[in-house]
Amino acid sequence: MLQRHGHDVVVVGAGIAGLAATAALVAAGRDTVCLEARERVGGRLLSAAALPGALDLGATWYWDGERRVADLATRLGIDTFEQHLAGDTLVQDATGVRRLPGNLIDAPARRFARGADSLAHGLAAELSADVLRLDTPVTAIHRRDTGGLAVHTPGTVIHAEHVIVAVPPALALAHIDFGSELSVDLSHLARSTPVWMGAVAKIVARYSTAFWRDEGLAGAAFSRTGPLQELHDMSGPGGRPAALFGFAAAQAVGPGFEEAVTAQLARLFGPAAAEPETLQVQDWSSEPWTAPPTVHRLADHSLFGHPLYQQPALDGRLHWASTETADQHSGHIEGALAAAERAAHAVLSLTTDEVNSCSR
Repeated sequence: MLQRHGHDVVVVGAGIAGLAATAALVAAGRDTVCLEARERVGGRLLSAAALPGALDLGATWYWDGERRVADLATRLGIDTFEQHLAGDTLVQDATGVRRLPGNLIDAPARRFARGADSLAHGLAAELSADVLRLDTPVTAIHRRDTGGLAVHTPGTVIHAEHVIVAVPPALALAHIDFGSELSVDLSHLARSTPVWMGAVAKIVARYSTAFWRDEGLAGAAFSRTGPLQELHDMSGPGGRPAALFGFAAAQAVGPGFEEAVTAQLARLFGPAAAEPETLQVQDWSSEPWTAPPTVHRLADHSLFGHPLYQQPALDGRLHWASTETADQHSGHIEGALAAAERAAHAVLSLTTDEVNSCSR
């Protein structure tokens, strides 16, 4: 028999947006639960331990003017450092490799000394065990005849006044049964919106030293031949741990992919790059709780931050809060935090209005 529970708010997804929204609501005194399908928090914030720091397999940077990320890192006591920029750029095409003066790819940015997912772990550590529920996928969300929404998981039906969907809209529509309750326009928009990083593989090569710096290279490269299309230095503070990383189309991952990557690294950075200590391939398209089956067909990034995502659905009770829905900094950690801030503010404003209405 399904267990039935009631809460003020259910947040779907414990990525950085879901955790930030949950933390804000709990701090405001709202009875809130956060449901995460994975057995870990962080979503697309995922870092691999690499003493003396960490190597990011998902989100990596934040930039000047992104105050929400900076403020959160400060509040959580997370050290940050500047992205390495010094050195020349490499460009690879069918004719070979050219070296261009200066770093023509990277912009000034900051990184997290313990990895980007330290933001997620820091927020999660502030939530009580009854608030954050891992390994709990949401299967359906429907209106209730008596008001509010019913949120279904494999073993539970949770009654909530408001629901915040803090996962990519296309992923939500692929896994969650909304029946016919979403408008046709909203359903079409959600199914069509690309998933940030969803069709990308991120490859991180770790080395004993950042030898490319000694040769005056920034670790930045652009390739028209692949398999890596864009590369950057991912070394930690002072060059430790030493690493390069690159992006590839996820559809390029398959038999022989790692060998092709190391061969490309050697062509770009010389023989020392041919034998990394570790080579990690994070194919985000293969993550069922990140990418829907249609992810490779979703390409219209102009849909990020669409006005429909700024408006609550289902009688004002369903709110969107993934980075794809942010009307500023979409695709960044800052965008996820901005969307979470918007959704939490809407819930708090609406629930305050509801309380005031009932007291009249």
